[in-house]
Amino acid sequence: MQTQLLDFIPASAKQMITELLAIDNLVVKVKNERKTRHGDYRELPSGQHQITVNSNLNCYRFLITLIHEIAHFEAYKKYGKLIKPHGKEWKQTFQHLMLPFLRPEIFPSELLPLLANHFKNPKASSDTDTKLALALKRLNEANDKTYVFEVPFGKVFKLYNGRVFKQGKQRRKRFECMEVKTGKLYLFNPNAEVEVLEQ
Repeated sequence: MQTQLLDFIPASAKQMITELLAIDNLVVKVKNERKTRHGDYRELPSGQHQITVNSNLNCYRFLITLIHEIAHFEAYKKYGKLIKPHGKEWKQTFQHLMLPFLRPEIFPSELLPLLANHFKNPKASSDTDTKLALALKRLNEANDKTYVFEVPFGKVFKLYNGRVFKQGKQRRKRFECMEVKTGKLYLFNPNAEVEVLEQ
């Protein structure tokens, strides 16, 4: 197994991950940041199975993402190709694999109740679990980004891709924001990272 991979996860999880990955012929690659995903799993034309995880994730999000992708592989192996990517087979596999890691030696105590709640019914992305995603982001290194929920009403902000939006009202969970260039309305997760622009 690549030593490099172990550099990205909490020290107390390294042995368990080594044992988990030793069972299967699985290629794990650490990739540069991709804005649209934290990681992915796929079967290669050669028949090998590959997982990729972004290098810019903090060690806790990296570990969750790695196990999320291992769960895809394990569910595929056990139940076959025809299951839904984030269906009940994947959810059960993810819960089963993640449970041994939900310990205070691995995760900070403030994350454990949020993780326990999230893993009652894990979603396709932990980003859709607003409380957990925000708690995980707070463990990142400091940067100049702001979260959408912190942007005052009517203020203008920019995304990583340069698109500019104006903050609108909050619906139940998400925020209604208008793209300045097109006038179209979009819904944003409260924990989306943005850059507030001076007007």
